[in-house]
Formats: sequence, structure tokens, C-alpha cells
Amino acid sequence: MVIRAALFDMDGTIWDAPIDWLTVRHEIGVPANGLSIYEQLMDMPSRERAQGIRILEHHEALGAENGTLIPGTIDLLQYLKEADIKCALITNNSRRSVERVLERNPLSFDAVLSRDDGALKPDPQAFLSALEQLHVSPQETIAIGDAHFDLIASDRAGIAQFILVGNRPWTSELIPAGVPHHKVADLVEAREIIARLLHQSR
Repeated sequence: MVIRAALFDMDGTIWDAPIDWLTVRHEIGVPANGLSIYEQLMDMPSRERAQGIRILEHHEALGAENGTLIPGTIDLLQYLKEADIKCALITNNSRRSVERVLERNPLSFDAVLSRDDGALKPDPQAFLSALEQLHVSPQETIAIGDAHFDLIASDRAGIAQFILVGNRPWTSELIPAGVPHHKVADLVEAREIIARLLHQSR
């Protein structure tokens, strides 16, 4: 297996946004049931949906403005660039928030997809669309994320390797059993896994 691409989640993976998502869910009125907030908003009546979207976008904007890069992000992206690995950022966050994060930080991706660009994770199309842009197959790809959405999307897309970074306690029970993945504490450990995989592929 030759690795030619790496797909990154944003919030909780490379970006530490000061958002308590459980509190946001409570404020909007949706449960932590394994579905994304936005997906549940789409099932609400129009008035409640509009109010919920305003609440969500408010918190996302604060997260984009007040968050910080997770340690190891820049080093990992630089390492992948030097290894000639194409990198994509794929998030269920809004395009506006993603652009604000990228404006504030020296990050370079070969493709960027937000929820405004199509399917939301765990729909595998979120990853497949990025790979189509990169002209890379799922079998030549690593995905890196912090939540069950990322792992499920990666598995459904047929991506070769998945790295689960610092999984949040409340989502641990949502990680599907039997889906192969590497669990790491941080991006430094993730880089070690990727280095090993790259060495094995060459």
C-alpha cells in the first residue's frame, strides 16, 4: 500500500475550539445520540431549525475566533508535505468558520470541504469528494479525526488507515466495535504512526 493522501478533521483534531458541544446541544434542544447537530436540525420544523442554526453558527464563530491550533499540527502538516503527501481538511463545521481558522493560521491544504460543500460525516461522500479532487484512491489514504463521525465515514469510504486522536470521553461509546483504527493521545503520536506506515509502504 502506497500512501498518497491524508484527510484531516478540524475541530478536536487540529483545532481546539473552546466550545462545550454538550451545552450547545442542550441549548438547541438536540440529544447527544450519535447524530451530528446539523443533521438533527434538518429534521426540525422550519422555525426551530432556523433558531437552532443561528445558535450553532454563533458558537462555531466563537470557536473559530477564540480557538487555537492543537500542538503538533504544523509539524505534522510540514512532515506530510515533505513526504509528498497531499492533505485535505474535511469538517462538518461551516465554510465561514473554516475560512476564519485558515486566515488566522499558517496552514496549507490541497483541498478543503465544509458542510456547505455537500455531505456531512459520517456520510462517506465527504471523504470521497476530497479524494476525487486530490486524484487519490481511498486505498492510498490515511484519515485523522477525533470522533465516531470521522471513523465511520473513513470505514464506509474504504480508506486504508484511520487514526483516532484524543477521543472525547462522551463519544467513546459511539465508536463502532470491530472497525480497525489506531488510537493515539495526540498529533505527535499520530505522526509516529504515520511515519511507520509510510516506511512500510515504501
